Amino acid sequence: MPVNPELVGRVFAPTSPYLVGREKVREFAASVFATSPLNTDVEAARAAGYADVVAPPTFAVVVQEHTLKQLLSEPDAGIDFSRVVHGDQRFTFSRPIVAGDELTATLSVASIKSLGGHSMVTAESTIVDVTGAHVVTATSTLVVRGDE
Repeated sequence: MPVNPELVGRVFAPTSPYLVGREKVREFAASVFATSPLNTDVEAARAAGYADVVAPPTFAVVVQEHTLKQLLSEPDAGIDFSRVVHGDQRFTFSRPIVAGDELTATLSVASIKSLGGHSMVTAESTIVDVTGAHVVTATSTLVVRGDE
């Protein structure tokens, strides 16, 4: 089943709020070999003007993952996860993610392109804080391999 081209422009319901935990930030920082004390040391982060430890930029994927689950489980999407390869990832920040943030994400399907028998699905997850202020937009392109 090919990817449904009618997904373009579809906007999904906002995710449940995600509370960014200090230990989760520290664990993520360790997993991506981030070495900044801002990612692990509360006092260093506060001395730099932040309320708590600062998540590495790619931490946004932790929140974005919840929106991508919505897309991948959409009954009419035509996306077989066993055929998906992550093609591209980009972030546009208004400010860093900090422990204590309560974030909500909304996914929209920006484009679908066909390349041979494959499809490239670009999805944008807009992530906002509890006040509704923009924090980051995480843009992913998923390559859905066609029949071989």
